[in-house]
Amino acid sequence: MGYASGVHAQLRVVAIAPVLNEERKIGEVCRRTPRDVVDELIVVDDGSTDRSATVAASGGATVLALPEKVGVGAALRIGYQYAIDKEFDVAVVMAGNNKDAPEEIPRLLEPIASGQADLVQGSRYLESNADLGAMPTYRRIATRVHPMLFSVVAGQRMTDSTNGFRAIRVSALLDPRLDISSPGLDEYELEPYLLLRAIKSGYRVREVPVTKLYPQRQLGQTKMKPLTGWWSMLRPLAYGAIATAPRARTARRAS
Repeated sequence: MGYASGVHAQLRVVAIAPVLNEERKIGEVCRRTPRDVVDELIVVDDGSTDRSATVAASGGATVLALPEKVGVGAALRIGYQYAIDKEFDVAVVMAGNNKDAPEEIPRLLEPIASGQADLVQGSRYLESNADLGAMPTYRRIATRVHPMLFSVVAGQRMTDSTNGFRAIRVSALLDPRLDISSPGLDEYELEPYLLLRAIKSGYRVREVPVTKLYPQRQLGQTKMKPLTGWWSMLRPLAYGAIATAPRARTARRAS
């Protein structure tokens, strides 16, 4: 996907990476983040007991260190609130374990900068034969089944509804229909919930192809547990199916 140089120039962009004990990986995330596109990199340290915060700070990130683990969803809320308080235009979320490709952030920004989208979802499945690395079998299955269910509930086809690599207009986060304050969204629920509520509320949501590489198992692939993590990702779909918030008849643009 091409990217027009300078198209993001009018946008203030913050990148948010939640981490929990990722001292071996967060340094690479900081190094790979394109500073000509990202105005500030925020690492939300979710109560790590290793040197994650120190490594991130050494890599030029602003570290928001939490005294204890609160969950990835709660950590993301803190990052989003930072984006609101500092009046950024766009917030990009990416993994703190180096599975995403920060170099691809411009792909997420382009549809927003050109006025075509309010939320841009990265998809590892838009390109055929994409290299997923050593992705566990259960994750390969889950990340294929979830978008099928998600698309039915959302009323819009999505190919990768569990991917946390995305960008959103910060102004959209102020919409009460996208309320992410519930403690029930403290873990993995927040990401699919926010995506679903954005679609249901009429925001313009697009997918773009991105890379997501899983390392070998011995290097640590994911902290998501197969059963409880999978239920965390499915629960927002049940909420969305019975949600009373109306969906706008025409796509709304976040101002």
